[in-house]
Amino acid sequence: MPISPLLNDEIRILTLFNLDSAMEGIKVHQSADPETVAAISRLYTKGLVTQADGGYLTDLGIHCAEHLQTALRILNQPV
Repeated sequence: MPISPLLNDEIRILTLFNLDSAMEGIKVHQSADPETVAAISRLYTKGLVTQADGGYLTDLGIHCAEHLQTALRILNQPV
């Protein structure tokens, strides 16, 4: 499955969340770049975050971010 620029933006946002604290969210201001604003809105529509401008990860968002961050740790290991 190819990774589109839109999906890449969503992945980038999901990596910003601190998975060690469920009480730590993010807020994307309207002054942020349009790609980031659109990505967080798509994550909200998909049910991964609690607010259209960020907020906290939902249970589904936590699950997704955990798998994503694990995959990135594996892939970023030196060979």
